[in-house]
Amino acid sequence: MNGGPSGFNNAPVTRTIVIASTLFTVLFGIRGRSSQLSWSYQDIFKKLQIWKLIVSVFAFSSTPELVFGIYLLYFFRVFERQIGSNKYSVFIFFSVIASLLLEVLALKLLKDPSLKILTSGPYGLIFSSFVPFYFDIPVSARFRVLGLQFSNKTFIYLAGLQLLLSSWKRSMLPGICGVLVGFLYHSNIFHIRRLKFPNFIASFFSRLSLPSMGSASPTGQGRNVVGNAPSYAGRQVEGNYPARSSSTINPPEDSIATLVSMGFDRNSARQALIHARNDINAATNILLESQTH
Repeated sequence: MNGGPSGFNNAPVTRTIVIASTLFTVLFGIRGRSSQLSWSYQDIFKKLQIWKLIVSVFAFSSTPELVFGIYLLYFFRVFERQIGSNKYSVFIFFSVIASLLLEVLALKLLKDPSLKILTSGPYGLIFSSFVPFYFDIPVSARFRVLGLQFSNKTFIYLAGLQLLLSSWKRSMLPGICGVLVGFLYHSNIFHIRRLKFPNFIASFFSRLSLPSMGSASPTGQGRNVVGNAPSYAGRQVEGNYPARSSSTINPPEDSIATLVSMGFDRNSARQALIHARNDINAATNILLESQTH
């Protein structure tokens, strides 16, 4: 499972978050201040070190956390492609703010000495993304290892578990708060899923982030990279991916059957596979995108 086409094509907000997290983590690591990134209730409300709260949204405390965190952020760019950069910006804002509030409340209520300091990093955003990942991304492949059944989603869950347990309780609390926020967003509390920022806010990320290497945006397909998500006339599965030539080999029947077993229409599944060059994961993303509009 690769989250669709490679690169940050049609995912400028994700690209900005990934770049910011990497730069902040490396910068503080080079200066030997990684240990100062973690924050506590006393740091914020007694010492008024608000900068720790802001930096903790982006910078990870260690290199292993950075590796797994960036991997998950990069994969979850599929959600920005599905709902559009504007609504995804709302999701990020809600996930970060709400998870931080829950973390502060938990630190205030819990009296566990081992939870005086929490690790830093975009845990709220990452773990809230696991909720739509669980509900909205179907399993496209299953396999067995030593008699145990796994799916192509298993590796994402394992990466999340590694990140969740990276600093034990100090990372578990932000992760759990992120999952709770993800459920709040999924339940559409306060009609949060309908909200949009002014278009200039989402377009700001596109101007701020660097161009993606080898991921030029397709032209002539009516796709608005930032702002609203693409329109699919008649719910056709096209737009993001260039059409194949007339010499394209028909998609394998087993791939079509896999998509049909997920609940997709056979003709739509076949068309999606053609546009995705018979990549079943990319075809799944195309079909999911067409269903959200």
